[in-house]
Amino acid sequence: MGLCVVTGSNRGIGLELASQLVRRGDTVIAACRHSSPQLEALGVEVVDGIDVSDVAAASRLREHIGERKIDALINNAGVLHRDQLGKIDAGAVEDILLQFRINSLGPLLITQALLPCLADDARVGIVSSRMGSVADNTSGGYYGYRMSKAAANMVGASLARDLADRGVAVAVLHPGYVRTEMTGGGGDVDTNTAAAGLLARLDELDMSNSGGFWHANGEPLSW
Repeated sequence: MGLCVVTGSNRGIGLELASQLVRRGDTVIAACRHSSPQLEALGVEVVDGIDVSDVAAASRLREHIGERKIDALINNAGVLHRDQLGKIDAGAVEDILLQFRINSLGPLLITQALLPCLADDARVGIVSSRMGSVADNTSGGYYGYRMSKAAANMVGASLARDLADRGVAVAVLHPGYVRTEMTGGGGDVDTNTAAAGLLARLDELDMSNSGGFWHANGEPLSW
């Protein structure tokens, strides 16, 4: 894909995305709040101090990239807090608002800041979750995470329409239930499998399928 920007790249899925992109020959700009030894070991271009929910931080990332053109932007940064009905107190409300800031506003603010850097045929991916699917919600709970990911899905749908005139394609992607620190080590796929699937979906992305919502395994998902 050429020059790729990955947010939330210091661990988990983001780290594995950066690793696989490097191994296949792409140039990676890894944006994160705090770098990690594992990320530094990849030899990628690390831009730390990037809180995706902060407008000034998004602008700093834009300034760092300069006049270079981005072929793929992967909005991967995310946060998960567990909550349940009957226990949503003042602290839980703050956790819910944080999830909206990172999971929903983050992809919008980063993509907006990097608009001047996107190549005319660039691809934009938002790593969301099927937990943001209204149709797929059969178990309830996780109010903040579900709501924030549903909002992220809407961000992707709107971006696909707003960027269509430039030929920039957008995909909303579910990585699967991945064994990471975020999930407490639970899950049914590892980061290697999830990242490979996400990149395969981005490789397939063009204007004919822009604006869709897919599982990393290629399954179309319901909104």
